[in-house]
Order: sequence, then structure tokens, then C-alpha cells
Amino acid sequence: MTKSDPAARVARTVTRADLSEAVYQRVGLSRAESAHLVESFLHEVSDTIARGETVKLSSFGSFVVRSKGERIGRNPKTGVEVPITPRRVMVFKPSNLLKARINGLAPADD
Repeated sequence: MTKSDPAARVARTVTRADLSEAVYQRVGLSRAESAHLVESFLHEVSDTIARGETVKLSSFGSFVVRSKGERIGRNPKTGVEVPITPRRVMVFKPSNLLKARINGLAPADD
């Protein structure tokens, strides 16, 4: 494997601070303004999803809230059946462009 091989890369987590720094570097806002912009964006997305609405980001994907009904689950250790209460879950559906980029089929737009 070479350094340019995607499998050779070490996985890491991108944090809010990383996003703020990227905005600072690319947009030219101050660090405080960049942090505020990232926080405002994430807050708006979170509030929208919490209301049960879909958030669609063009060329990236959609965050969709789905309702799951009550069902019977099983404790894998004991085998005992237990009811699982109804709940809402969030699902991320990547766009076709993001899927292609992940698979190395689309050029990066940096």
C-alpha cells in the first residue's frame, strides 16, 4: 500500500472544531465567526430533524426521520422476548454523487 492508497489512510473523526477551522481557512471569517456559523448550522439541522422534517443537502444526502412501530425483540444472551417500544429514528441517505465520490468514481470538488 502507498500513501495515496485510500485503504492506507487512518480513519479519524471530524469534530466541530475541525469544521470551524475549515470554514476559517476557506471562507476567511474570524475563528469566532466560523465557530458561530458551524454551531448555527448544526443547531438548525438538529431542530429541523427533531421536528420530524427531512433535511436534504444537495450533492450530499438527506437526513430522514422514520417511525418504527412496537415489536418483539429477543435478549441475545438469555433468549427472553421483550417488547421494544415505538420510536422515531433518523436515517442518513447519501446522494448518488456522494456514493460515487466515496467509491472513487467522481472527481473531488475542493
